[in-house]
Amino acid sequence: MVYGALDIGGTKIAGALVDENGRLLTRVQRPTPARRPAEEMAAAVAAVQGELAAHPAWAGVTCLGIASAGPVDTAGGTVSPVNIPAWREFPLVELVRSHPETPAGVEPVLVGDAVAMTAAEHWLGAARGVANALCMVVSTGVGGGLVLDGRVHGGRTGNAGHIGHITVDLDGPRCPCGAPGCVETFASGTAIAAHARALGWTAPPGVAPTAAAVAEAARGGDARARAAYDRAARALAAAIAATAALVELERVVIGGGVAQAGEVLFGPLRRRLADYAVLDFVRDIPVVTAGLALDAGLVGAAAVAASALESRPVPALHS
Repeated sequence: MVYGALDIGGTKIAGALVDENGRLLTRVQRPTPARRPAEEMAAAVAAVQGELAAHPAWAGVTCLGIASAGPVDTAGGTVSPVNIPAWREFPLVELVRSHPETPAGVEPVLVGDAVAMTAAEHWLGAARGVANALCMVVSTGVGGGLVLDGRVHGGRTGNAGHIGHITVDLDGPRCPCGAPGCVETFASGTAIAAHARALGWTAPPGVAPTAAAVAEAARGGDARARAAYDRAARALAAAIAATAALVELERVVIGGGVAQAGEVLFGPLRRRLADYAVLDFVRDIPVVTAGLALDAGLVGAAAVAASALESRPVPALHS
């Protein structure tokens, strides 16, 4: 069987064809025109879908999953990504459904990108076999999803586990979502790079001032770069500890572009977590890197769509 998948975030729009074992048969990608009008965003999504349709395996597609930055409304088929201002209650499912290459009878299935990542990690990755886990995407934004009692928990609208919009500083900067002091304002790649620059760090000549460049500087011992990652780690640790206190987590899985910094992020995160997770039932929670790296959203979108097609919960895929 062949599953189609789209993954739409603030930095990239990716598409893939995925087999029933979670292997990518092909993958395409375009940059997200996140600050452009809604029509340009829609055209970029359609272009990625068109590239997928050119692959010979497209003819065998049985379902099509869409992972999107949120908030999403899975029942209404709309999205309002915080980092894509032009899309507010945008009818993404209808856009994909109406594409001329969408196979007849295939109904696109929408899921939040972090919930998709969670489904993928629980199926094939670092949360496989774990009954209660938090999976996080730390990238252009910060998202999350929950596995509770062995099942991916999407919630009523598909946004459950959206840890990036937990407030960790009552007097913190205003988040694009409108609330003060959200995790995302401290721990996203954009926030990390901005804070490093505010401390006086500058990227080397010819290098873009991204979170990845900050991570490289931190590895080289730059105190300002390290401080930016420590600030991010502290925000993440506070939110993880709060979530663990609510649902008793067994594992935390972190993926996304910022997680590629490795110990530059995970080292201070584990140290900071010890400051916040102090009760017996939240102490010493393992924090691990996502197993599927940057393709988790695509694999998870495919998994959720396949589950919907077969009218069974996502965890049925976790054999």
